[in-house]
Amino acid sequence: MRVTSRVDAHTGQWFESSDGVKWWFDSGSLALDFAYTGGLGAADGRIDEPWEFLHSTADLDDWLAGRLPASPSSDRDIADAHALRGAITRLALSRSRDLPLAGTDIDLVNLYGATPDVPPRLDGGSRQAGRTEPRAAQALSTIARDAIALFDTSASGRIRACDGDGCSLIYLDTSRGGTRRWCSMQRCGNRHKVRAHRERHARTATGPGQAETVTRGSNAT
Repeated sequence: MRVTSRVDAHTGQWFESSDGVKWWFDSGSLALDFAYTGGLGAADGRIDEPWEFLHSTADLDDWLAGRLPASPSSDRDIADAHALRGAITRLALSRSRDLPLAGTDIDLVNLYGATPDVPPRLDGGSRQAGRTEPRAAQALSTIARDAIALFDTSASGRIRACDGDGCSLIYLDTSRGGTRRWCSMQRCGNRHKVRAHRERHARTATGPGQAETVTRGSNAT
């Protein structure tokens, strides 16, 4: 017997970069994962390039299915999803840059969070309490409540942008020591390791004297 939590969803999702490489990005937060369905940034980390995963109610249903299963969404739900996602996006960008959070976005997240969410449920009973499936609006409320916890001042120092060159993906650092630096070790973390290895190899191969000769020769040309 177990309790199914209000937020019993994993975090993280597969992305595909502009060069066709697929990689796993765990933002550390359900709300941030939701923001990355559009608006917050392209899969290659360029936040100035708009993209969109939620074109229709079917797209919203598919995204929720693996996280917060709900009954089919309506046109109103997809409009609400876009509005909530926009507020979360702007708050995440501000928090990652140590900028003040806009009151209008806070109000919007609070508004969605104040509506009924997906309730916890104790498995193993013989009767069904309430609806067999939550509504999509309840799933959105659950995401909003996750965002409220995410943007609380106690977590402000943990919302960061990736240290990778040219990457601006934002994540919640949930590591024990607060030492996470990369959007993904498969991607920017690995790129950093490869670059560092090549630099060490180059220094070892040339040596101080040879490196100086190469530098002088380059300057001469």
